[in-house]
Amino acid sequence: MNHQRVTLAQLGEFEEVIDVRTPLEFAEDHMPGAINAPVLSNEERVIVGTLYRQSPFDATRLGAALAARNIAHHLDTTFAERPRNWRPLIYCWRGGKRSASMTAMFNMIGWRARQLEGGYKSYRHSVLETLDALPAQFRYLVLTGPTGSGKTRLLQALGRAGAQILDLEALAAHRGSLLGALPRRTQPSQKWFDTTLAQTLRGFDAAQPVFVEAESRRIGAITLPLSLVDTMHGAPCVVVDVTHAERVALLLEEYGHLLDEREYFREQLVRLTPLHGRERIESWCKLLDEDNRLALSEALVTEHYDPAYARSTRKHFPTLARSPRFAFHPMSGNPLDEAHSLLAQLRGEDLIGEMPGG
Repeated sequence: MNHQRVTLAQLGEFEEVIDVRTPLEFAEDHMPGAINAPVLSNEERVIVGTLYRQSPFDATRLGAALAARNIAHHLDTTFAERPRNWRPLIYCWRGGKRSASMTAMFNMIGWRARQLEGGYKSYRHSVLETLDALPAQFRYLVLTGPTGSGKTRLLQALGRAGAQILDLEALAAHRGSLLGALPRRTQPSQKWFDTTLAQTLRGFDAAQPVFVEAESRRIGAITLPLSLVDTMHGAPCVVVDVTHAERVALLLEEYGHLLDEREYFREQLVRLTPLHGRERIESWCKLLDEDNRLALSEALVTEHYDPAYARSTRKHFPTLARSPRFAFHPMSGNPLDEAHSLLAQLRGEDLIGEMPGG
């Protein structure tokens, strides 16, 4: 059946990609655009795996029976309307029995199905190879500035203005700072972040600069690839200058939801005790209890975020001292107009060329 196996290089030959792993495996990571049609459910895979340690023969027989029932169900539902000349690519964990069983059944029906050699593991290996090599092929311009500078707003506005942007915090579903967890959104798995990052990088034009926000190696629970971090840290920077008053107001606006979740907020503040000492943390908690939002925002800006920014930027961005500065007004200005102004300033300083279509 080797003629029914193909490699990732042949991905473009197929109309649809089918992931036959369990829903849990699929949720952790999958090939972009793949649909999930499990040959074994989450529970069935555990049952078969447990039985295999006692009797490989009995486990294989049970697995075959379960797989046959599940494939039949998918044929009656998910794939009921697929045309006669349909050409799907099928994969499981490592190109084993789960994908082989569905591939064989589909070919008996008459569809031109193929099994991915090496399964998901081969795909995952290709993602890691991409993240090791591809980031260094682009020229980055790094937006730096302390928390509350509106760097994310400026970055997104640059995207609307036609610039090429890499929004790492959007991919990681986290704002990257102490209180950066987004309301009602959990972070993706590390593997799914890697997948979406690799897919984003593959879509970039190496002839154009990539604007990115300054980040450390970790964004919440997500770890950035070293190749990307090292390249960013050596890249030219733009220092985003924002007035103190606008920074405090922006912090209140973007993190105000946390002030309605006081116990969670308190837990995050208490975690900083080793850094700031008990007395300062108690003073912040007192402001929280009093619902003194402005004073708490002011305290966090001056006592936590600014010192942390100074330490981090000195360490990671050696070009900062000679970098151009841009006065941004995230609360009072129009972000799109200001993004165009920044692009004009950078063109004037020969840091970028014309945008496509510009």
